Formats: sequence, structure tokens, C-alpha cells
Amino acid sequence: MTYVDGFVVPVPTANRETYRKVAEMAAGVFKECGALSVVECWGDDVPEGKVTSFPMAVKRKEDETVVFSWITWPSKQVRDAGMKKAMEDPRMQPNPSNMPFDGQRMIYGGFEVIVSA
Repeated sequence: MTYVDGFVVPVPTANRETYRKVAEMAAGVFKECGALSVVECWGDDVPEGKVTSFPMAVKRKEDETVVFSWITWPSKQVRDAGMKKAMEDPRMQPNPSNMPFDGQRMIYGGFEVIVSA
């Protein structure tokens, strides 16, 4: 059964192109490690909520944009092995001073697909 890793992260709006380049590199690594696809989406219509919302979940600052992304894997087993391999890849070792976003405010999780139409 297909497995999905989902991510939501606030990115400084001025860092859009830097983030895109980092995401493009990471997508290549994930695909080398067995991912079927990697999708990165720059927030365009992401409303503030009164109780909860994407901006609230990541404590988005005024000069940031919410990014929503996901990685699709053939199975959880492939994901577990592929994610481990990807995280060990030297290209994925971040230099904190070069990160285009605050990773401490990223939210993420792994999800079993129950409907795919």
C-alpha cells in the first residue's frame, strides 16, 4: 500500500528560490532512495484560522510563507529504508547557517493511504 510523508514548514518569503533549489536537490535524493514522487507547494491561499490553521500550526511570521509538501513511497517498508538512506546521504546534511527555513517549526508525519481516486 502506498505511503506518504507530509510536511508543513514556514519559509521566509525572500528565501523562495533558495528553498526551491534545496527542495529540488532533496527530491533527487529521495527519488534515488525509492520515493515515487516529491511535491513542494508554495502557499498561495492559506488563510489564518481562529482556532487552528496552517499558519498557526507552524507559528508563521509576517515575512514567511507556508510550504506544504509530500513524498509518495511504494510502501511503508520502502519509506523506512529509503528515509534512513536519504538522511545518511551527505547531500542531506544541513549546514544550519545555510538553511532557508526554521526546521524547528516544521511539522511532519507518515501516513497510510486509505483513499486514492
